[in-house]
Amino acid sequence: MEKVTVIIPARYGSCRLSGKPLMQIAGKTMIQRVYQRAVSAENISEVFVATDDIRIADAVQSFGGNHIMTSDLNRSGTDRVAQAAELIGLVDDDIVVNLQGDQPLIEPACLDEVSAPFLKEPEVCMSTLACIITNKREISDPKDVKVVFDACGDALYFSRSTIPCSRDNDDSIKIYKHLGVYAYTYKFLKIYSKLPETRLEKIEKLEQLRAMEHGYKIKVVVTKYDSPEVDIPEDIKRVEKLIMQK
Repeated sequence: MEKVTVIIPARYGSCRLSGKPLMQIAGKTMIQRVYQRAVSAENISEVFVATDDIRIADAVQSFGGNHIMTSDLNRSGTDRVAQAAELIGLVDDDIVVNLQGDQPLIEPACLDEVSAPFLKEPEVCMSTLACIITNKREISDPKDVKVVFDACGDALYFSRSTIPCSRDNDDSIKIYKHLGVYAYTYKFLKIYSKLPETRLEKIEKLEQLRAMEHGYKIKVVVTKYDSPEVDIPEDIKRVEKLIMQK
């Protein structure tokens, strides 16, 4: 397996929570918590924060992390990751893990899990994570993205709606939540970042649908670890409570 590089895209502006990467969570900035979880993974070669904001760059440097400055014209986190991978000098067979900067409780093992399919199946070009939903609120909450996949583990669809939707209201059905961690070969990442937006992507506001609508497969890895995201101020309190429980 070629080297695995984690890139954490981080921008200061956010529609719902401006300055999110630098917000304090139990005494550390969120970006520091995400970074330190990432470097604890076993099979990761390097970790970088990709940003266009000097405040984030300074914060990463202050705790001894690696950062790379990217353009403020990137249209998405994926574009920022692709530019960072180019600047780092990755080669086509290298694996890039795109870890969102708002997952301060990401389990390091998840980063090894999401990159594992590339070892077993040479044809895999993109993978992501999912876990079984245990909190019933998340089943119907559009903030929590659901995913269904086939018998081979390839994604069939991602949606903010409940999928699958039981006609008979069967509570025993397992419903999987998508976790915003992706891995790609650098070769595919270059292709993916240049694909035009698609219809379902625009409707659901889910960028991963772009790959599927253009005919590419996404391998779904089921993990036992959930990874709550921070989107609104209330999420910080929830994450701090989980940290205190550990």
